[in-house]
Amino acid sequence: MSKVLIVMSAADTWERTDGSSYPTGYWAEEVAAPHQRFVEAGFTVDFASPGGVLQPLDRHSADPEVAGADCGGYVEHAERALREFGPLLDLAEVDIDDYAAVVLPGGHGPVVDLHQDPDLGRLLTAADAAGKPIGAVCHGPAALLSAVDPEGRWLFAGRRMAAFTDEEERLFGTAEAAPWLLASRLRELGAEHLAGPAYEAFTVQDGNLITGQNPASSAPMAEAVIAALTRPDHEPVHSG
Repeated sequence: MSKVLIVMSAADTWERTDGSSYPTGYWAEEVAAPHQRFVEAGFTVDFASPGGVLQPLDRHSADPEVAGADCGGYVEHAERALREFGPLLDLAEVDIDDYAAVVLPGGHGPVVDLHQDPDLGRLLTAADAAGKPIGAVCHGPAALLSAVDPEGRWLFAGRRMAAFTDEEERLFGTAEAAPWLLASRLRELGAEHLAGPAYEAFTVQDGNLITGQNPASSAPMAEAVIAALTRPDHEPVHSG
């Protein structure tokens, strides 16, 4: 099997507790860097979202003062990859059996819609049960919250993971008036959240779950997913 599924948010607005609306979208590096690594490694990449909606680009990720000097290349790659792929798959119609791994990029969108998307929850539950690599980066780990059983128990409680930290949210200027902060929510629900220095690459692997802290962690996260997919034994990876 040689296909990787990248699940994107469909949200373009993040409603705040002060009544304001914060425009959001996909973060270019978090889509482009993994896509590039997967394609170079010989994988086919599909894109899906709730309803098959193409999320806009988060313009912050195209600003060199915010996203670094290389951001233009990430924007170009992400836009080209999405354009060439065409209409996104509707998440509700995705069959996990078609994919070797699932990857969840960030931007703030996952804290708007993916964290409570039942179709994604079913997909992640099936992927985890099969030992398929699940990668998530920055705000992407919010999407893991969708995986709950009929009694409301979170599938990933007790697992070690990285995610955009409360400190990074404050430094970015979006902590105040946020409905909730990702790292704090993950800990509250039972995750063992681990963190590295702000805005430096940091990844955590717990069995088949591979997570990165911030945009700089996008490529390392993808490389860890590829390593899991290309182990000599080709056996599924289960948490231990």
